[in-house]
Amino acid sequence: MTLHVKVEREKCCGYGICAEICPSVYKLDDQGFAYVDTELVSSDDEDSAVEGAEACPELAIVLVRS
Repeated sequence: MTLHVKVEREKCCGYGICAEICPSVYKLDDQGFAYVDTELVSSDDEDSAVEGAEACPELAIVLVRS
């Protein structure tokens, strides 16, 4: 199964916790808001991507396995 990740930018408040936990998946723009370069998460990054999503205080990150 493949893990897909999406940041709901309208919910992001810029805490940056996700990017601290998993910088290979979650990036911060110039204003400090999270985004992803690609929705597909490599198998090497899955655990930390999930941890980063779960740490988001605003629940702005959606993970889907397909």
